Amino acid sequence: MELWFSEYHSDDMKFSFRVRKQLFSKHSGFQHIQVLDSHEFGRVLVMDGFIMMTEKDEFIYHEMITHVPMAVHPDIRKVLVIGGGDGGVLRELCKYDQIEEISLVEIDPMAVEVARRYLPTVAVSFDDPRVSLIHEDGLRYVRRFRDAFDLIIVDSTDPFGPGESLFTREFYSNCRHALKEDGVLVNQHEGPYYREDAEEAAAIYKKTSVIFSIAQVYQAHIPTYPAGHWLFGFMSNRYHPVRDLDAGRWESLGLKTRYYNTRLHAGSFALPTYVNRLLDRGEILDDVFERTAGEDGGLAGEAGDEF
Repeated sequence: MELWFSEYHSDDMKFSFRVRKQLFSKHSGFQHIQVLDSHEFGRVLVMDGFIMMTEKDEFIYHEMITHVPMAVHPDIRKVLVIGGGDGGVLRELCKYDQIEEISLVEIDPMAVEVARRYLPTVAVSFDDPRVSLIHEDGLRYVRRFRDAFDLIIVDSTDPFGPGESLFTREFYSNCRHALKEDGVLVNQHEGPYYREDAEEAAAIYKKTSVIFSIAQVYQAHIPTYPAGHWLFGFMSNRYHPVRDLDAGRWESLGLKTRYYNTRLHAGSFALPTYVNRLLDRGEILDDVFERTAGEDGGLAGEAGDEF
């Protein structure tokens, strides 16, 4: 008997992989957390039925959400990470000797416990002396600060359950106040392809683009995320993510990465036309497809039609 895990990316589409065994499954009080041992992707962290990361492709997400702002802002010393209980963002941040303080605010203690036990290649930096681990709601925590952080990384789950408050205009406004004058905010920005993800991506951009004078979206290919196409947001009132990229400075650090490089950095901000239309106009790809199909009288024809 084969065991398969499936995640629905839409009502009509699911992503499935074969599982060797389930290593962990428990409800934390905030969310249902599972760790699955898969044939193709290694260990997989699942929360409320959605893939958060896999051992095989997590480096893409964690490198892109971390190294992009680090290659732009020339003097990041104090960092706030909201979410990120798996430890992947911490691992990437702790590669930088210049960083003096990292506060990680993760509402769910079990998320960290599970990562430390079952994801040893990811959760490697919780004991770094620069790291402070705080189990608290990120929305409430960030309200306390003014002009405190050089960088805020919002490594949240999707906009439901414990991560829902991290997608509000109030939260983004509080982040702006918590940043120093030249600070940078980076967040996971959802995906542009399937309707629910795309609607949320457009909503995030609409909220953040009126709060920050610079709000840019960039992308990465992450195989286990919906459609393999995921977006990130870069926001600042000082730094532009492409014009202010200091490739020579970043490359001189000699950091080892498997996905990120400075050429990719610049290119990741060159978005497909349909994504630009989504962000600028709120145009959903599904609507365009359905309208085009309707104008053609139904692209697939009626049942039984011959070609």
